Amino acid sequence: MRNRFTSQLEALNDGIIEMGALVEEAFAEATEALLYFNKEQAQRNIDNDKDIDQKMKDIETLCLRLLLSQQPVARDLRLISASLKMVSDLERIGDQCANISEIVLTLAQKSTNPAPIPVIPIMSTNISRMISQGIDAFVRKDLPLAKRVCDMDNIIDNAFIEAKKTLVESIRSNSAEADNVIDSFMIAKYLERIGDHAVNVAKWVVFAETGSREV
Repeated sequence: MRNRFTSQLEALNDGIIEMGALVEEAFAEATEALLYFNKEQAQRNIDNDKDIDQKMKDIETLCLRLLLSQQPVARDLRLISASLKMVSDLERIGDQCANISEIVLTLAQKSTNPAPIPVIPIMSTNISRMISQGIDAFVRKDLPLAKRVCDMDNIIDNAFIEAKKTLVESIRSNSAEADNVIDSFMIAKYLERIGDHAVNVAKWVVFAETGSREV
């Protein structure tokens, strides 16, 4: 019985790694579509979101099966519970990557580029690192790495504040561009939310190991 339980936990671990890889790819596709205004890449990212949704459902099914059939206790119970929460955050990252790609397509239909936001490359580079390191922290059970992911959220929050200032000034200087600026603000907001979900992933790693989400 324990051998079967162990193999199922390994399958859970593999499933989260696979979902993490899909989410990393989605974020890379979304940001590249945005930075290079690539309509085909944006559409591909939107279409691929269903794969992330399906992976989440598969992992949730496995977690529920483990909870109902194996009655895990202590650390195993924390791991399964944290995994259920973690995949929800990963799925939301996928959704928001698709949302960014939707905006790229909307702007393409208007034949206009997003209003420039100088901090977007800073946000995207650091968020990409947060997602990758959050998954690595889960795989390696690395609490210091999880904490570093959480600490990086300050960079994203400060960049988002700068983005808002830039966009407000854009509207003041050229009110005719208000619609375009609003689209760009939504992009910055989605990036900020993705950063928040990456932090949540790291905190669930901490919970799985310690029973507390405090870092």
